[in-house]
Amino acid sequence: MKKLFRSKWFIAVIVLLLLAAGSILSLLPGSPVKSLLKPVQLVGSPTQSAVKRAGDTLSDFWSAITDGIAIREENKALKEQIADLRYRLTQNEEAALRYEELKEALHIKDMFSNYVIYGAAILSRESDEWFSTIRLNAGKADGIVLEEGNSYPVLDVEMNLVGRVIETSDTESRVLPLLHEGFAVAGKVNAVNGATFMVIGDAELKRQGLCLVKDVDEDVKLEPGMNIVTSGDGGLFPEGIPIGVIVSVDYSNPSEITATLKPNSQIGRLEDVFIMMPYVEETTEESQSAGT
Repeated sequence: MKKLFRSKWFIAVIVLLLLAAGSILSLLPGSPVKSLLKPVQLVGSPTQSAVKRAGDTLSDFWSAITDGIAIREENKALKEQIADLRYRLTQNEEAALRYEELKEALHIKDMFSNYVIYGAAILSRESDEWFSTIRLNAGKADGIVLEEGNSYPVLDVEMNLVGRVIETSDTESRVLPLLHEGFAVAGKVNAVNGATFMVIGDAELKRQGLCLVKDVDEDVKLEPGMNIVTSGDGGLFPEGIPIGVIVSVDYSNPSEITATLKPNSQIGRLEDVFIMMPYVEETTEESQSAGT
């Protein structure tokens, strides 16, 4: 028991209890304790002030921390909103551009009135995009029905030749691009009675992004910068579709004049293309069978 009374903790607890009891009694009206505690209050007042200031400082510090956290969270939310708005703006700009591109299809339809124009999006572009077939998101279900031995021209939004459809499924089409080794089209100089020749894909030139021009008559004068369009020969491609520009001409062998051509279309930048299908009017028998 003596050890307990000598314990510093015990003494401290007793003192705190006495001070607490005195504080409570001093609140009572007419309590003599209030006058007895005045000296203690005078001595403790500076300490209380210091403690209060320290508490206020700590409170201000904590408020600053919480306000800083709140500001950071608000900034984060604002940045996310700004990013979302920028994304929507970009999407809207892209949508507007694609809308303008799709409107260009009307010009294609006006120029080639005997053809039905189908819009399609490019699904895949390989690393060697000019040399592999291109997949489109339009097929038989969309009206792109390819009969055996037939093919359809594929154009970009500026009516430049991209390639030709070689295969269709229910939902997709495969396009053979202009620079592919298996591609060939009859072309001519874009002028009245312009000279005609063949434009084909070539194994050596394709890596330079060029086509080969062959079967040029000896009396034909080709020059760099000439614009080449489809001639309409063969019936597969209508006349007047822009193909590209002559880059160089080789007259070293007069009996076999050749040239190189750079296509106008840039497949790597395309998102939408247009498939041209010849318009076929229904016969009376077809109309009657459809009605039955």
